[in-house]
Amino acid sequence: MIVVAVVFWVCVALLLYTHAGYPLALSAAARLLAKAAPTAPSAAPPTTPAEAPMVSLVIAAHDEGDVIAAKVANARALDWPPGRLEVIVCSDGSSDDTVERARAAGADVVLDLARAGKTRTQDAGAAAARGELLAFSDANSSWEPQALAALAGAFADPRVAYACGQVRFVQAGEGSSADNQEGFYWRYEMAIRERESRLASVTAGNGAIYAVRHPNYMVIDAVMDHDLFFPFTLVKAGWRAVYVPQARASEKMVPSIEGEFARKRRMWGHVWPMVLRGGMLMPRGYGLLYGWMMSHRMLRYAAPALHVVALVTNAILIGQGTVYVVCLAAQAALLLGALAAPLVRWRALLLARYYVLMNSALAAALWDYLRHGTPAAWETPEGTR
Repeated sequence: MIVVAVVFWVCVALLLYTHAGYPLALSAAARLLAKAAPTAPSAAPPTTPAEAPMVSLVIAAHDEGDVIAAKVANARALDWPPGRLEVIVCSDGSSDDTVERARAAGADVVLDLARAGKTRTQDAGAAAARGELLAFSDANSSWEPQALAALAGAFADPRVAYACGQVRFVQAGEGSSADNQEGFYWRYEMAIRERESRLASVTAGNGAIYAVRHPNYMVIDAVMDHDLFFPFTLVKAGWRAVYVPQARASEKMVPSIEGEFARKRRMWGHVWPMVLRGGMLMPRGYGLLYGWMMSHRMLRYAAPALHVVALVTNAILIGQGTVYVVCLAAQAALLLGALAAPLVRWRALLLARYYVLMNSALAAALWDYLRHGTPAAWETPEGTR
């Protein structure tokens, strides 16, 4: 029983550290750093075209006819010197009028490509781009006017090769369900990235708003994503990958938690190839501080397994003392709360349901990947346009 007890408490400790201990440790470290070396002011946005780098904004789109014109208009409305922004729309085998609407909306370059998946579509956009900086966005993302200036300002630091902004997920519209707690999750995620960036570099980005120096753009496996691959790989090469909270974008979230489960299962299907064969597990090049940060990311991907082992070992130990009864009751409460959420719509229960289903999606994505790999193509989540 001693071995079982050790395994149980190790799992509990790792889960508590992953979700609470690590953010607290980051906050403490960031405060100490701020006292030792106050943060330098952000670079001012360029005031003349001569001061501004040429930026190519690449928008990968598959059947985005309903929103692509608004996205191009949003890009044109960015506060950036005229003539220094190139808008590139890359259609990934769209079967609707995405290409025609993008051209009519005034995109500088519209590529009508065969279906190959988001990563290969972005590769085509990067190959056609003239910009010193390559910015990327989703077709349904709306950038605030100052977002590009804030994002580009990060590259005033010559050590920075990658920068991502802040994405806010909003309800799809009037009468939409509040079952999906994705907005809460992303506020938690952005808080972590802000502190990681202040200390060293972020361990992941996001697809809604990010940029990379053109020479640092990498052609990667078609089933992998820039969001995760670029930051840790560029850090290994000696660069910084930073988070810029002033660069803000918003997207509609999937209305239902079932839809979010399907979206996360698909997205994390692209994460597992990077974890298992993309070099993420290889610590060479991380350095001590960034290696600590990446170890936390690995623990987050291991959370479903840690939960299963904790539950099984807890059940075995149930006769070994009151503490194990309390722990098992806590785990049962989490699961029962998730099941009860559709009937009793309390915020705590909705969060429990979101947490259980998203960890289940992570495990299901691993199962999918091990069984049949990950397809490169992607589909638009229902209700997000």
